[in-house]
Amino acid sequence: MSVTFESGLLRAYFVAGSQDVPDRDLRDVLATMLKAGITAYQFRDKGASRLTAADRLALGRDLRDQCHAASVPFIVDDDVDMALALHADGIHVGQSDEGVQRVIDAVAGQNLFVGLSCSTAKEVAAANQVSGIDYLGSGPIYPTTSKDDADPVIGTTGLAKLVDQANVPIVAIGGVTVDSLPAIAQTGAAGVAVITLLTNSTQPAADVTAMRQAFQK
Repeated sequence: MSVTFESGLLRAYFVAGSQDVPDRDLRDVLATMLKAGITAYQFRDKGASRLTAADRLALGRDLRDQCHAASVPFIVDDDVDMALALHADGIHVGQSDEGVQRVIDAVAGQNLFVGLSCSTAKEVAAANQVSGIDYLGSGPIYPTTSKDDADPVIGTTGLAKLVDQANVPIVAIGGVTVDSLPAIAQTGAAGVAVITLLTNSTQPAADVTAMRQAFQK
């Protein structure tokens, strides 16, 4: 499967690793979310994850196969070697991870799209100078418990400013709830990237539908 990046892929973007579903098999969780209609999936296995490198690669292979069977892009967080080994569709890089230009150079010719976390006007300005970034992840929009090292909350006002400034689509991250989707959509963001909204969901099909509908073009 070869995915051509377009902003619609960001509408209902699910992010999760084994640490986010400690009592469940991530394969089963992803299967549920794919059936619910997510538009992209990012494998972000870090923090409290107890997986060995070999186990992580094996899990990633299964998750990639699930995504490709559903024609949903499989994105790897912050690991170029794993992204290439798994023939991922994309890679997402944080400000404190490997330099984004090094990542772009490393995946050149491999048909991987590249996302970058940007939370400030200064970071977006720098990203605007780099050729090869396909989208930005910006936030946290609201307080979040999913990341121990989260940046300060920017709110929808801050998000709207970054959307106006950026040369590429922005997916909003951090503390997103179903109730907040309309306000986020009004900023011009292309979609939302969520962890707990879906891992804690009792009605994933309805919640994913709400995400997709909020960001219909």
